[in-house]
Amino acid sequence: MRIFVAGGTGVLGRPLVEALVDRGHEVTASTHRSENISVVEALGARPALMDGLDEAAVRRAVLGAAPEVIVNEITALSAPARDYATWLELTNRLRSEGTRTLMAAAREAGTRRVVSQSASFMTEPGGSEPTDESTPLYLDAPEPIRSHVQANIAAEALVSGTPEIEGVVLRYGFLYGQGTAIGPGGDWAIGVASGDLPIVGEGTGHYPFVHVGDAVAATVQAVDRGRPGIYNVVGDEPAPQADWLPYLAEILDAPPPRRISVAEAEEQIGVQAVYYGTQLRAASNARARSELGLSLTYPSWREGFREVFG
Repeated sequence: MRIFVAGGTGVLGRPLVEALVDRGHEVTASTHRSENISVVEALGARPALMDGLDEAAVRRAVLGAAPEVIVNEITALSAPARDYATWLELTNRLRSEGTRTLMAAAREAGTRRVVSQSASFMTEPGGSEPTDESTPLYLDAPEPIRSHVQANIAAEALVSGTPEIEGVVLRYGFLYGQGTAIGPGGDWAIGVASGDLPIVGEGTGHYPFVHVGDAVAATVQAVDRGRPGIYNVVGDEPAPQADWLPYLAEILDAPPPRRISVAEAEEQIGVQAVYYGTQLRAASNARARSELGLSLTYPSWREGFREVFG
């Protein structure tokens, strides 16, 4: 098939492009940096220089590729920022404004199916059972969590609600592996190794981890499999912060992580540290397993972490 990957040189985009090319698809991959054009070409794909917020550029790139399927992996999460809200600001715009532009171009190009990135870690707190795709989202979250949830909701609605297009939303878990924050040289790995990442309160927040390779494999499946809708792409084993932080510290030969109170976390890091560290609920991948054929090389983050860090 003719496939357009928006954000084709990111942590997910690059291995996804390679996987799609290996399966014999004709792939066009966008990048907003001219120096990455050679990267796309080396992967065997056709490059398209495109800023995800430039309506004319998006339309030109999509119509030029005439894709049957679009996979949207555009974010700005690799860019450093001084605080959490600033870090999310551009990604939020790409999710809301950028998705609107991309879906309009997809419809004009006659695209049949759009597969788009979202997040599994934005459900409202409360309850001990794992969340699924119907679990209410954290609409009344404190800022800056609320703005990120709203941007994701806007993107999901655009993907699912555009007429004549099969919209598939993949709510990825926290990615780990090569090129991610939880990978060699990644920010979280460095923070754990240096003792800078603390356990918040009792550390009862359940992180839905997924290896980047498993996320890519699920995305490849979603290109031509599964009904339109929303799918959690996460591992089988939720990871309480009080478990995964010491486990990773041990693998990295780092000191055991320190503990801080909820009040200290909110003051020193931000409200997001409290939400993720103490309130985040486990997420179920049952729907992705049954409809997308999700098959995990690393069903448990425990074996995945050991593989990543050797």
